[in-house]
Amino acid sequence: MSLPAAFVSVILIWSTTPLAIKWSALGIGFSFAVFSRMALGALLCALLLAVLRVRFPLHRKARLSYVASGLSMFGAMALTYWSAQYVSSGMISVLFGLSPLITSLGAALWLKEEAITPSKVAGMLLGVLGLALVFRGGLGLGEGAFAGLAALFVAVVVQSLGLVWIKRIGDDSPPLATTLGSLIVSLPLFCAAWWLADGHLPAVWPERALAATVYLGVFGSVFGFALYYYMIKHMEAGRIALITLITPVLALLLGHGLNDEAVLPQVWLGTASITLGLCLHRWGEQWLAYLPIRR
Repeated sequence: MSLPAAFVSVILIWSTTPLAIKWSALGIGFSFAVFSRMALGALLCALLLAVLRVRFPLHRKARLSYVASGLSMFGAMALTYWSAQYVSSGMISVLFGLSPLITSLGAALWLKEEAITPSKVAGMLLGVLGLALVFRGGLGLGEGAFAGLAALFVAVVVQSLGLVWIKRIGDDSPPLATTLGSLIVSLPLFCAAWWLADGHLPAVWPERALAATVYLGVFGSVFGFALYYYMIKHMEAGRIALITLITPVLALLLGHGLNDEAVLPQVWLGTASITLGLCLHRWGEQWLAYLPIRR
């Protein structure tokens, strides 16, 4: 696949994933929805590994990477699916837009690989302001919205710090193998969560929920990650960062247009603040370098 096509594909997948999460739980419950998605993703990953003859490493670093990614995947996805009962799909995407800021902070403190510059601090503060605005907007969206937003924020932190943990391990296994390894680790946890939360197979699987689950299992869990890792290998980081600026706005529009989700003014302001914070965090130093310096 060409790089422009991969770039557009990842934007579309990430923009539609929050809405698909909400639709996949319709009539079957959030715990079974996420479990069935991960089970389908694991089967597809295993099939692709066999067909493409991609190695599945089992050395120490690979095993540690599978555990780290699997645990962070379980924590982030379980909380996200639970919060989707109370939070709009657009808000899910907006809060996950904070991931680069939290990941960068974790990398600076844990990996010592990035300096915390004034522009990065300004970007993080704008991200916090945007988060506060989103929470304020969520207060008017019905019972359970605040708890859903809180759980969703924890999910974002878990995923972001999980990425830092994986980076610290430094495993060089093929991305598809890492995806399968993380699914193998997390799948029993998703099964246990479903068993404890519900434990019953749905009597009827609505067509929309089934289609959304298949979409998430195939594209959200497998091809989306594969294309993302492909871009990391062949594209500049600055261009890849544009994805996190575009997807929250698209997700808000899709949720409003396709699912009749209310988007309050505070949420739009919060989205703008988070987006500006991401821009400052990523390109602030470059912008400052172009400013005329008066002596």
